[in-house]
Amino acid sequence: MAGEIGGRRLFAGDCEFVAGAATMDAMPKGTLPEIAFVGRSNVGKSSLINALTSRHALARVSHTPGATKQINFFRLGETCMLVDLPGYGYARASRALSEQWQSLIFAYLRRRASLCRTMLLIDSRRGIMPVDREAMDLLDQAAVSYAGVLTKIDELTTAEAELARAACAQELSKRTAAYPEIFVTSARKAQGIEALRDHVAALAQAWGNRL
Repeated sequence: MAGEIGGRRLFAGDCEFVAGAATMDAMPKGTLPEIAFVGRSNVGKSSLINALTSRHALARVSHTPGATKQINFFRLGETCMLVDLPGYGYARASRALSEQWQSLIFAYLRRRASLCRTMLLIDSRRGIMPVDREAMDLLDQAAVSYAGVLTKIDELTTAEAELARAACAQELSKRTAAYPEIFVTSARKAQGIEALRDHVAALAQAWGNRL
């Protein structure tokens, strides 16, 4: 099982794109535990998924905020599914399109029975922003477990990184559905990647033990 073989071995196995869904009806059946990655536009979700899987182009990386317009599903062997959600809070998207994306994201987070944890990505350079708090409010209200993941930590000094981690920890400690551990990562430098892989493997193992 995933937890027994560890994160490194889990992510060294097969990983493939399964589906891209723009509606709830288009999503694949939730037969495996799902770990979703969500955050503001351009926070680094695709880069982090690529770093986790050691694949340079598994998830599309774009420098254009709001480029991802659907929910993308990637299967790790027969163990679990990684889910790349569209970025929220992109101000320059048309209002109707922005609302459509946000509606899809939040419908998935509220209704997906196979979702076992949401990884809430936060740009360490900017910290938690109002739109992130809106996402946390929804996750708290829906009792959807989520963990904070600071991205792009390599762009901060050691002191700045610690301040960013402490500020995130303080805010998440007040949240009812937040997981207590915060993951500090850099996709470019592979910092924190092993810890996140191990976390995903443990989640998959725990899910399997429930069946």
